[in-house]
Amino acid sequence: MILAESPRRQRVTKLVNWGHWFALANIIIAIVIASIFVFSSPLPGTGVGTLYLLANWFGHISFMTFFGFVIFILPLCYLVNNPSVIKASASVIAAVGLALLAFDALLFNRTGFHFSFHAADLLRDEAQSQMAIEGWQQWAFLLLLFIVWLGFQLVLANAIWKRVDRFTKHKIGVPVATFFVSCFVTSHAIHVWADAGLYQPIIKQDNMFPLSYPATAKTTMSRYGLLDLAAYEERKQLQFNPDIHSITYPAEPVYCSIETSKNVTVIVQTSSDTSGLMKGALENEALFDKENLNRVGNYYSTASSLRGLMTTTLFGVPEIYEEALVNKRPVMLALPLGSGMPVSIHSEDTLPLAQLSGYQQPLSNNHQGLHIAFLPHNKVNNYLDSALERKHDVIVATGFGEPNGKGALFSTLPLKGNLASSEDLAPTILNALGCTAPSTFYSTGQNLLDPTRPWLVSTSGERIVVFHDNKRTDVLSNGSYEISEIASGKRSKDALNVELLSQAIKHLSRFSKQN
Repeated sequence: MILAESPRRQRVTKLVNWGHWFALANIIIAIVIASIFVFSSPLPGTGVGTLYLLANWFGHISFMTFFGFVIFILPLCYLVNNPSVIKASASVIAAVGLALLAFDALLFNRTGFHFSFHAADLLRDEAQSQMAIEGWQQWAFLLLLFIVWLGFQLVLANAIWKRVDRFTKHKIGVPVATFFVSCFVTSHAIHVWADAGLYQPIIKQDNMFPLSYPATAKTTMSRYGLLDLAAYEERKQLQFNPDIHSITYPAEPVYCSIETSKNVTVIVQTSSDTSGLMKGALENEALFDKENLNRVGNYYSTASSLRGLMTTTLFGVPEIYEEALVNKRPVMLALPLGSGMPVSIHSEDTLPLAQLSGYQQPLSNNHQGLHIAFLPHNKVNNYLDSALERKHDVIVATGFGEPNGKGALFSTLPLKGNLASSEDLAPTILNALGCTAPSTFYSTGQNLLDPTRPWLVSTSGERIVVFHDNKRTDVLSNGSYEISEIASGKRSKDALNVELLSQAIKHLSRFSKQN
């Protein structure tokens, strides 16, 4: 005797089949929307990193979308008898879910943040600014856009319902499910390996997608002797993210007076050939009294490019902030100019940020006030002589392009200390002009007229560089490090000063907004 399925069971079976096809369609849409996260982030740069990116992209987004289907839509297939109600409810759920995903993607593209309680203040500020700019027409347009999107989901749901029997004949469920499950498992397996080795091309992707919690297995691996947990924690403490999406610059409002009667000329050498540097000026005793020369011998220009050198000099922050400084103005330029002091930048090269072009002047412009010149070695002496003739205080910084960035700092100002970097120029110049605001508000450097730190921290490319106690420590973004002697350049066998390095990294990254 053959027992046919009951009408209710047939209806439930058809609804479940429809739900799986509806979920697959929305998984594909979600993956397309999630491409915004991928293209808003820098490429991993390695084969393993790219493999993880693709596996995580397809695996996490498909899992997140299918999980939403299982939680919100699948129960309706068993509990509700009316297919129209189920299709309408599923369309609303899908439309809202994908709209939130798109909103999160656009927020991430703009700020580097995901939609969360931690970003609530930022979202409120963004919403208030948008409401002030946009009228009710803009909000009406967004509402209309959502209604159109909801209509598309309704059309999609009905189209799949009419063709579900035809789709069911195509046995693609197992291959599709296998592909997405394989991507999900592969991404987590790769992340376990990457987390154990603090492999930065993968670790820095941890915050790429919303609601992403990649797997780790440190405790289990350490239990079986596969991981030194103490060494891991030490390296993790020294990790940092070189990809800074957003920055608070200055960290606090800077209020101080500028003595507009003072004149300062800063010369930053942009080529590594130092033959004859300062010779002309030093031999001319009428222009420069040799006994009054102040020199900081351990001066470091660690920037990896000319663009980075200009950024560190003008802003007083390391070059890792370079991309995040778009539309920002250097405090070192804005304060004097706002007080009525003429300010000029002289350079034969393009300035690092477009908003600085208004400050650029020809080298022949000899006005009083503040001059910052980026010059090759063969033009330094003549410009220095000209500045001294006009009774300017001068600062000359060398070292860019030299091995390890080692140079020297020469000045008519009473510089103190024996350790300095490019980031120290901005606070030193502002203090020389009479500004007494804390340099920590706008710079990671310190005022060399009254230095307080016996160590300095800077960056070179994606490395953090710390100088202390005649040692140089280079820290990679994954927490690995190398210690060398400053004098000889040879590798040092001294123990790592974790406390100092942790303090230096926090000091360096305090302007960044963490995700």
